Amino acid sequence: MTEAIAAPHDPKLDRLALGASLPFFLAHLLVGLVVVTGFKWEWALLALFSYYVRMFGVTAGYHRYFSHRAFKTNRGFQFFLAVLAQLSTQKGALWWAANHRHHHRYSDQPEDIHSPVRRGFWWSHVGWILSKRYDQTNYAAIKDFARFPELVWLNEHWLVLPVLALGALFAIGGLPFVVWGGILPTVLLWHGTFTINSLSHIFGKRRYVTTDTSRNNWLLALITCGEGWHNNHHYHQNTANQGWFWWEVDFTFYVLKVLSWFGVVSDLRLPRPETKFAYRSYTDEQRRQLAVESRFGALLPKPPTPTPVEMPSLGLGMPHAQR
Repeated sequence: MTEAIAAPHDPKLDRLALGASLPFFLAHLLVGLVVVTGFKWEWALLALFSYYVRMFGVTAGYHRYFSHRAFKTNRGFQFFLAVLAQLSTQKGALWWAANHRHHHRYSDQPEDIHSPVRRGFWWSHVGWILSKRYDQTNYAAIKDFARFPELVWLNEHWLVLPVLALGALFAIGGLPFVVWGGILPTVLLWHGTFTINSLSHIFGKRRYVTTDTSRNNWLLALITCGEGWHNNHHYHQNTANQGWFWWEVDFTFYVLKVLSWFGVVSDLRLPRPETKFAYRSYTDEQRRQLAVESRFGALLPKPPTPTPVEMPSLGLGMPHAQR
């Protein structure tokens, strides 16, 4: 079942996988069908609902649960999170999480799969996901969840859910529902998600010293239900909240908190005070360096190496889904 990551020395693997990428580009063209369907406020609300419900699947499912295991849940809701996440049409949950764990292990280093510092904006935003290099799932990096056969099946047949969803939308509301409930919000969802790989390493403020160029950006947080507090996240990865202060809006965490009241999820991991307020003990030199790094487009060709205290571990252990 384990498939190795593609050999890094073969430049052909970085090329656009044209055949596999055609649906991606076709979806962008099909957004133009909004001209054919026309506009209705109820369709606009449908697009907004479709976008944010599935964005929650991406942030709570793909990211905070499968990648970082920032909370616990039962096997049934685990399956639901995988289904909801994969309705975003960003491949399987195991594929997504395995690649994301690799990104955190080597963030902004030469091995990073989508660093704007190393490979530029286009590659970090969308080029890597359309290349041949990362087409296969590295199951060795996601062993904790690969032991669930239902998740493996979903991962290997990730296109089934989006196709069924489009069919359901057509059956309910015809072409307008397909365009406004499916195609348009899906394209927006892709780029909303991808901004965290690209723009959140270029545009925003740095509060914490990390080995990468991660930044906090309030606009990206609104677009992604809280993922824009990226510097917080890279400083300490496995927290269920990424907005650590009351003014840092994090809709994904708010939903998770409500779900915890009903026992659907539990053990929401939060940053300890010493982690949250670590920036208060920084030296004047560190503060000046963070201010320089916070300038728009300021990229570090070789990010500084923090002390072990400043670089929390990945915290990846056994899975939290209960049989």
